[in-house]
Amino acid sequence: MYDPFQTDRLIDQWLAEDIGYCDLTAQTMIEPDEQGKFLMNAREPLIVAGIDVAARIFQRYDDSLKIEVKVRDGQFIEKGTVMLVVSGAARSVLTAERTALNIVQRLSGIANLTAQYVKTLDGTKARLLDTRKTTPGLRMLEKHAVTCGGGLNHRLGLDNGVMIKDNHIAVCGGIALAVERARRKLPALTKLEVECDRLAQVAEAVEAGVDVIMLDNMPVPEMAEAVKMVAGRSKLEASGGINLATIRAIAETGVDYISTSKINQASMCVDIGLDDA
Repeated sequence: MYDPFQTDRLIDQWLAEDIGYCDLTAQTMIEPDEQGKFLMNAREPLIVAGIDVAARIFQRYDDSLKIEVKVRDGQFIEKGTVMLVVSGAARSVLTAERTALNIVQRLSGIANLTAQYVKTLDGTKARLLDTRKTTPGLRMLEKHAVTCGGGLNHRLGLDNGVMIKDNHIAVCGGIALAVERARRKLPALTKLEVECDRLAQVAEAVEAGVDVIMLDNMPVPEMAEAVKMVAGRSKLEASGGINLATIRAIAETGVDYISTSKINQASMCVDIGLDDA
């Protein structure tokens, strides 16, 4: 889920960064009236994310180009699948090519890794969440890619919910006081979450009636104890030290959510190419 207006602003920055004054190669070798038809091909199995953004990049650079999008975001496709067809002025296509490929490779890589994490949660109640540890300037699109892979978004930004962390608690003098202060001005429909790293804090957070309790870097046995202690009175989110090797055991404690920055920070771009038709 992303906003086209905001996306266009990003695309303009990306194209300006890559092109500079002009595409010297295309303008010295290709005549303005030369036409071409090119296929964007998946060179490995992948989950699609960002294909409409890639299409928009070509259109934003040259609105005379004809674009045919053949797949949809969130779709699993096999190696060799044609994802997009672009035809028109060859000079324009080749100038915008790298920018279009870069974004769909990056976002599809996030979707791929997210799907691997989601699969490990099969049979448990836990849902996978992302974090705010995103590439500066790309948060909106990287969070969209997470949803394409089957994950859920945590806060989109600092204005999207209240997260009381250890430093907030230290300044306020305790969890109860921090929650009390936050509630004075909290918008009516906004969730309030408290980060806890030990069971005594979990008890305080439950008593304060918070919406979500984050179990931060807790050992698995303590997480299981926290689930029993809370008994459904607040949602529980596990975070810290999450990877493909550890996530299943954490999910089996009965937590509601598991958040990890790995799906963004450790994802690898997938192999996608643009080939002459």
